[in-house]
Amino acid sequence: MVAGWEWDETLFQGTAPYYRRGRPPYAPGLVDVLADVLGLDGRGRLIDVGCGPGTLALGLAHAFRETVGVDPDAGMIAEAERGAAGTGVAGRTRWVRARAEELPLGLGTFTVATFGQSFHWMDQERVAATIRDMLLPGGALAHVADLKSADRSAGPVGSVGSVGGLPYPAVPDAAIGELVREYLGPVRRAGRGVLPHGTPGGEAAVFARAGFSGPERHVVPGGQPLDRTVDDAVAGVFSMSFSAPHLFGARRDAFDADLRRLLWRVSSSGRFSGRVPSTEVFVWRKGPAAGPEAQPS
Repeated sequence: MVAGWEWDETLFQGTAPYYRRGRPPYAPGLVDVLADVLGLDGRGRLIDVGCGPGTLALGLAHAFRETVGVDPDAGMIAEAERGAAGTGVAGRTRWVRARAEELPLGLGTFTVATFGQSFHWMDQERVAATIRDMLLPGGALAHVADLKSADRSAGPVGSVGSVGGLPYPAVPDAAIGELVREYLGPVRRAGRGVLPHGTPGGEAAVFARAGFSGPERHVVPGGQPLDRTVDDAVAGVFSMSFSAPHLFGARRDAFDADLRRLLWRVSSSGRFSGRVPSTEVFVWRKGPAAGPEAQPS
């Protein structure tokens, strides 16, 4: 855990309705890559830890007999349930409101565990050890994230079609960051606390210490054009923990108005161009046990 910071239930409070619209998608082909690398055949069980609104779990649900999503935020669980109903997988998914640190919660054993840009919020040593115990012998853990080195922009702010033939300017992320700091202060907010040095990395060492072997690294290429509207860009801001709606308190409407004015100044059409980020997957394996392998419970 981050020194000097404690998780609290307001970390993503109010962000769930903005998540699907505001966050960039994973690279097309991610589900196919995972299905191939993990040998998915529609039978095993998946646990998606820190599932959010089901972004990763819903895409994979058809490849498992049962998918269990775990997240501490009630809004995220509600969005995941709606998504499951809307995509026809409600009968093979289960959504549990809980922190990862509360596992195993009697949920049984799994063939695959996934973390989609969530592991950095957790007590990593504790959660990694617990998840390893919850995996069947030969099971796999997939750590999924945007490839941070990928260039998502369409070019300099205010440019039109200057890079790769994209028609609109990029979302002005740097200017938006400055506006957020004007309202919330210079130190990154996180729930009721702050994160002056950001969230931790070093996941590889944590998984290795927990007894996993690997990793196998796979990059699913992005780069596809991604058009955004002003409303999409606003949703992206309100989907982030450090600019969650509740943090602005009584100044939320003023911030929303200032944010929209900034966006319209950059793009008089109200549209922005970017690119889908590539997706990076690290697969870790739990070694097989001696004797016959147990079956999923």
